[in-house]
Amino acid sequence: MRQPLQNRVLPTGEIAAIAQRGLFMGNRGGRMHDPQTKRLTRKTHVSRRWICCTLEFKNRHRTVMGEGYTELFFLDEVTALAAGHRPCFECRRADALLYQAAFSKGNGFSCKATAGEMDSLLHEDRLDGKKQKTTLARENTLPDGVVAMIHGKPHAKHSGHWLLWTPDGYEGTDVALAETGDITRQVLTPRATVLALASGYEPSWHSSAARALQQS
Repeated sequence: MRQPLQNRVLPTGEIAAIAQRGLFMGNRGGRMHDPQTKRLTRKTHVSRRWICCTLEFKNRHRTVMGEGYTELFFLDEVTALAAGHRPCFECRRADALLYQAAFSKGNGFSCKATAGEMDSLLHEDRLDGKKQKTTLARENTLPDGVVAMIHGKPHAKHSGHWLLWTPDGYEGTDVALAETGDITRQVLTPRATVLALASGYEPSWHSSAARALQQS
């Protein structure tokens, strides 16, 4: 059986070899792999432009991990945002404009932030050296779509519940939101995107989230 390529992005920003591809693809500004072996190099990114794209656009076809940029795949947009990516202005223009407006409002821009300005601020928020930067925040301040580490595993906040993230989709949990709001969570989603989510941006969820909500 053919081994899956290492191109699936986890909420922690790590890139794993997992067969499932998910709802979106994207890149981190260029090629991070050896096109001959199709294996990742030691690069975590090529530029500050980390984007999240649709799987199909204008009937374009690509050889995955060929001579071009490194194609990355995400379970859903919630996962991509947690890893530090943003919507692509070319293939997901409508979503990118909504994200831009919410990002600008949440992060205090007087005018709409440019793609470069968003990428610069996101880059500051998503990496600590080569590792993912995390922040601590009170649970009751976190908007839906945020991913946090709970009991050592990534969980996404959705409609008053924490859903466990897995490579195959979300699962219901018994992790209840604290009524007092005095619980602090380790947040994976970059702060700039957390503020965009708090300002109204609504990311796309994997279909398993709806089932997981019924289990919670």
